[in-house]
Amino acid sequence: MNELMHLIYASTSTEALSADRLSDILRVSRQNNEGVGVTGMLLHIDGSFFQVLEGPGTRVEEVFARISDDPRHQNVVTIIRERIHRRAFGEWSMGFADMASAEVADATGMNDFFTDASCLDALDAGRAKKLLAAFRNKRWRTAGDALATDARR
Repeated sequence: MNELMHLIYASTSTEALSADRLSDILRVSRQNNEGVGVTGMLLHIDGSFFQVLEGPGTRVEEVFARISDDPRHQNVVTIIRERIHRRAFGEWSMGFADMASAEVADATGMNDFFTDASCLDALDAGRAKKLLAAFRNKRWRTAGDALATDARR
């Protein structure tokens, strides 16, 4: 299972997260992921997480197992788990954005879907890929967002 894969999941935070706390989580995640060759992106949307992990299959599975066991996550739902030919976020140890669901809806054209703050665990593969494309193509603001600055770290 050392072929490249990506795993996309959603979860809900068990605690309210301040900007400082999110920054700490992101810093540690970037360090941990870089150390095992995992790249990806993380969105924090109204208390929920949407994350892509990509890299060697065994490493991605190990990182995801740690996340699934983390008591700060609940309602962990795997959306996509599949082999990939190349990384979509290879230059990022962990791209990041912290946004409100209305911002995501406007940026992705999914206004009909992002009306419920807990909707991330209901994303299907098609909508998940649409959300990824919007993030990758920078269809929403990142300038001025302290946590989204330089997602290429």
